[in-house]
Amino acid sequence: MLNRTDLRGRVPRPAELRATLPRAEVNVDAALHQVRPVVDAVRDRGVEAVLEYTEKFDGVRPATVRVPRAELDRALVELDPDVRAALDEAIVRARAVHADQRRDDVTTQVADGGTVTERWVPVSRVGLYAPGGLAVYPSSVVMNVVPAQAAGVGSLVLCSPPQAEFGGLPHPTTLAAAALLGVDEVWAVGGAQAVAVLAHGAVDTDGSELDPVDMVTGPGNVYLTAAKRMLRGIIGIDSEAGPTEIAILADETADAGHVAADLISQAEHDTLAASVLVTTSERLADDVDAELARRVGKTKHTERVDTALRGAQSGTVLVSTVDEGLQVVDAYAAEHLEIQTAGAREVAARVRNAGAVFVGPYAPVSLGDYCAGSNHVLPTGGFARHSSGLSVQTFLRGIHVIDYSEAALREVAGKVVALADAEDLPAHGEAVQARFEGDAR
Repeated sequence: MLNRTDLRGRVPRPAELRATLPRAEVNVDAALHQVRPVVDAVRDRGVEAVLEYTEKFDGVRPATVRVPRAELDRALVELDPDVRAALDEAIVRARAVHADQRRDDVTTQVADGGTVTERWVPVSRVGLYAPGGLAVYPSSVVMNVVPAQAAGVGSLVLCSPPQAEFGGLPHPTTLAAAALLGVDEVWAVGGAQAVAVLAHGAVDTDGSELDPVDMVTGPGNVYLTAAKRMLRGIIGIDSEAGPTEIAILADETADAGHVAADLISQAEHDTLAASVLVTTSERLADDVDAELARRVGKTKHTERVDTALRGAQSGTVLVSTVDEGLQVVDAYAAEHLEIQTAGAREVAARVRNAGAVFVGPYAPVSLGDYCAGSNHVLPTGGFARHSSGLSVQTFLRGIHVIDYSEAALREVAGKVVALADAEDLPAHGEAVQARFEGDAR
């Protein structure tokens, strides 16, 4: 069922390998042309433009952009008890993991009387995005809010698309998740117009201020991603998220049923979702295809899953050894990487590029999506070669504080002047020398 690429006996060099591996093609630049009028209109006309585009794209026009607090409270009261218990557990585990990511200020004494302190300061106000298209994502509320709160962000606003089914409000489970986390500012707006109003701010229909934010985080479709790219600089962003990905590195010890179920679980997200198997075992590849043929027709979103699995972004890559498989998965740099091999922990420890690594048969990606305690907002499209997933660090800024005494500056003054002269920036040196004018030389 999956397309096959046979690399047994020869793993190409990195550039060729990156071009060979399956990958979704998402043209953010093309989407920019469609997004620019939306962003410009929201900048110029505020909430009026927000609501026009919301009605056009979401088929509903909320009375206000900001969701009344009473609606959050009502959503929490009406939340299914089992779902509430699951969200509570997800929050507890995520808070435990993210609490350990906090950074302490560090002061380094570089000379007598001369110190440099690195202070970690949270971003003041952050906009968090929870998608609401093909699925409902209260889990993304947890994954965005928990690290921001752990970092000490003082002001949070959650954006999620309004739903015609719920009278122009975001999905009630999304609202309930916000209430559970203590987030009381929620805006019923999605897509590019959400990023635009977060960046520029506006005045709501009831006259209340929708204050702009300093940073926007959270995944979304190509139009939201294009808006984040366009507005980067006015706001900070976490990353440009593309379609979700799973790669599984497996050998003959892997269970074909587990592998197939995990590939399907990611394909369920989107027709552009990528499901990639990298294996040393042709028999396993055959067995996985057979399991996919058996399981896809029984899953709820059959058409979506089938389209994703048959797409150019999904496939099986055959390799000769696990070492070669590691070269392949490091070149692919998956958002989610499962290791289902003999000695999985040791193999996982050698992975260099992945958003998150799931070790062995009992750590499926679904666990990380909800209740592992890890964060599921992760780099896609090969960005894991250079970027990390969402964490407490995302919401912190390091500020260097330089504190030198007169004696400490005097000691190093000559070297500052020498380097300033070497760079033909004599005024830099003169700024130091001015502090010691009149000294004997």
